[in-house]
Amino acid sequence: MLRPYLVDTHCHLGDATFDADRDAVLARAKAAGVNHVVVIGESLAGSERAVALARGADGRSATAGVHPHEASSWCDDVRQRVRDLLAAPEVVAVGETGLDYHYMHSPRETQRRAFEAQLQLAQDLGKPVIVHARDADEDMAAILRSLAPGQPVVVLHSFSSGDTVWDAGMAISAYFSFSGMITFKNWVRTDRLSDCPTDRLLVETDAPYLAPVPHRGKRNEPGFVRDIAERAALLRGESIDDVTRRTTENARNCFGPRIDSSL
Repeated sequence: MLRPYLVDTHCHLGDATFDADRDAVLARAKAAGVNHVVVIGESLAGSERAVALARGADGRSATAGVHPHEASSWCDDVRQRVRDLLAAPEVVAVGETGLDYHYMHSPRETQRRAFEAQLQLAQDLGKPVIVHARDADEDMAAILRSLAPGQPVVVLHSFSSGDTVWDAGMAISAYFSFSGMITFKNWVRTDRLSDCPTDRLLVETDAPYLAPVPHRGKRNEPGFVRDIAERAALLRGESIDDVTRRTTENARNCFGPRIDSSL
């Protein structure tokens, strides 16, 4: 049985808001029982930072990819550089990629092309892919439905989408990763937690964004994933120890044995 510690499966640890106290943030995470952090790349430069933060460091892994906000930057050169980063032993997943029709920082078709290219990259390299979905349920569900289960493994991060994306994710055995949103007063889909298959449940902070209750209004940080796990346990009617063990085991199954390294 894996040790009962938590994994923050989605943290933007390379964000400039952590530059002044990143080591202290990680020390607080360890004190809170969070022993591994997946550092997310959201652009080429952000992916390079994520890899640099994970390189040679226990308790950290990285991802490499291009967020839909940055989809207009996607080109053959960026694709090749992301592919090169994905070959590093520290890099456990493609992403963060996906669709975001809320802010529309990149045109829809541009987002879809970049997303589909990164799904193909994940499939070619046998890596899971971390997927961002906001206000794009119809297109997201259609793309997910086009995939075969596990080809590639999909993580629907900070999950808050509607029924069509939920059903499409379930059909391909996606992982559902829940963030601090499940602690907010306006979170009403408690069934998302209770209905999530035991072997598909993950927890994350999305730090420095979406700080959970009781930290609302503050910078989020990886140690706060414990608050999210406690809320998930309550909504599922399970103990925090059971949710801790299960989500850590799921993280290892999704991202590989590097998750066993500890801060």
